[in-house]
Amino acid sequence: MQEELLMIPGPVPVIPRIREAMSRPMISHRSDEFSAIYGEIVDDLKRLFQTKNDLFVLSGSGTCAMEAAVGNLTGITSANINGTEKTKPQSSVVTIVNGKFSERFQEIAVRYAGRDAVTPVRFNWGDPIELEEVKKALEKSSDPEVKANANANANATRKIVTMVHNETSTGMLNPAREVGKLARKHDAVFVLDCITSIGGDDVRVDEFGADIAIVGSQKCIGMPPGLAALSISERAWDLIAENRNRPYYQDLLAYKKSFGKGEGQRQTPYTPALPLFFALHEALKVIKEEGMAKRIERHRRLSNAVRTAISRLGLYLFPTLNEATDYSNTVTAIKTPLAAGITDELLRGGMRKKGVIISGGQEELKGKIFRIATMGNITETEVLRTIAALEEVLAENNFIERVGNGLEAAEEVLL
Repeated sequence: MQEELLMIPGPVPVIPRIREAMSRPMISHRSDEFSAIYGEIVDDLKRLFQTKNDLFVLSGSGTCAMEAAVGNLTGITSANINGTEKTKPQSSVVTIVNGKFSERFQEIAVRYAGRDAVTPVRFNWGDPIELEEVKKALEKSSDPEVKANANANANATRKIVTMVHNETSTGMLNPAREVGKLARKHDAVFVLDCITSIGGDDVRVDEFGADIAIVGSQKCIGMPPGLAALSISERAWDLIAENRNRPYYQDLLAYKKSFGKGEGQRQTPYTPALPLFFALHEALKVIKEEGMAKRIERHRRLSNAVRTAISRLGLYLFPTLNEATDYSNTVTAIKTPLAAGITDELLRGGMRKKGVIISGGQEELKGKIFRIATMGNITETEVLRTIAALEEVLAENNFIERVGNGLEAAEEVLL
């Protein structure tokens, strides 16, 4: 029986050699052997991130790293003001929101900094980010005291801006480089979610000006869920060091201390998920063997094949884009042809019966779009199988007259 094919934006299919790596015997996480593995992992991830900043691996999902980033940078402190004990935020946070996962950043920021300290810059899901609106938000301060403290201490950056680089809920790529420039101009720490772009697109963390960048293990790196990594700049460390309300398990200073003991002593502060570290070590070897330039081009070619096939089949891509944004290199969002009587249940349910699992829309887009991912170690074979299943479902529901046009279009791109 043919194995179900996951074509969703994580978790992704895991190739045998990475699965086998997880079955290695356990070792001590305080041993020289683990230290060597962890050191190699960090070196390889730095090349993947294209960064010279510090980098650490957390035993947790991408959301764990998002929370670690925001929770280490900001919090709420108590102060005695005119004889009255009051709370105040340590930082103001500008959250750029135009999809599901950027909304998650906002929710985390509100939890740690307080609602009054968070300024969301909202756009409709799938709409491009308007840089002028981001600029206006950064020019304001949600707390005069925060601004005054920042002016008094030139070493303390008191503004934070968060953005999702590759918004998989809408299938679009957001302008990281341009937002990074705005963050620098306004002396803000830039936190960039690259969970679904690093390893599948040309992500230049240092060039983008990202003070904290994040990746998740079950996306373009091509391994199971459960690990995340962050890179952290000196500017971010300055703000983290001042925060007395850092999370305990996600305390990034603890990770820095454990890793910074020197060669042979690369450790995590708490017990790591060892089988997943073995898998990550192997997955990074796979990436090195392929070469990043070829890997990025493969992701681009596969996503282009999907989009070309979609257009040939008379379907429409979801986002409306401008010159500042682009389609995702790792996932394609497509409008569900509801007007033709094809519901989400008919389309995705029909494909599942054929052994191919794709994603639907989330929240306000539920039932309105479906999404096909092309991330990780996916090959042409899996893409063609997905297009074939989609064509069969469309034909069964009288949306197209013949099967084959989509496959032909995809093959033109792939071959």
